[in-house]
Amino acid sequence: MKTRMYDTAVSEKGFTLVELAVVMVIIGLLIGGILKGQEMIANAQVNSTIAQIRAVDAATSTFRDIYDAFPGDMLNPQARLPNCTAAPCNVAGDGDSRLEVLPLGTAGTEETGFFEHLEAADLLAGINNASFLDADINGNEMRPGFTTGAAALGALANPLQGHYISIVQSGTDAAPGLESIDAARIDRKLDDGDPATGSVGGNAATCGTGGAYLEANPGLICASIVRIQG
Repeated sequence: MKTRMYDTAVSEKGFTLVELAVVMVIIGLLIGGILKGQEMIANAQVNSTIAQIRAVDAATSTFRDIYDAFPGDMLNPQARLPNCTAAPCNVAGDGDSRLEVLPLGTAGTEETGFFEHLEAADLLAGINNASFLDADINGNEMRPGFTTGAAALGALANPLQGHYISIVQSGTDAAPGLESIDAARIDRKLDDGDPATGSVGGNAATCGTGGAYLEANPGLICASIVRIQG
């Protein structure tokens, strides 16, 4: 009897160029979608920050119209504002229609009363009384201040005289809390996109040099300085 042995041909087949191209396209779409999603989240956070700054500016204008005084600077806040019986809300300012002249972000009598007065007048909510200068925004704090314009204000070489809001890191009062790329987005939406000119700038020269923010370094910590009541 004869035994026949049949060789079984095993078909070995890899990916074709078309299949590889399809896979690469799918991967590219996934990566693009992730990056686009991150960009949308970052823009939403920046837009929220800008909306909060504008809300503070509008609340300050309304306060001045109602009480003929600047929040934090009011002479007799305890008598004029509801629920203003404890410090720093009840501490009187000097009534000169501006906050104290201090390095921006420094806690002074009038600066610590600024957001307290807006909240007591029911013009602003969400004040964190345990924080340095009281207003939390997107995980950062907003601090008010006044400058005469006689000296540089952070990266702003020739700041306009007036009141500014500085956005700094919540919980660690000595450190700023925005990355340079986010500060740049805020500047472009509100001003000229230059950290050293205009009414919006960076808190220090490390935010940017040569008329531009250092956006290529995503870990660079910066902060925005925004003029209000202009």
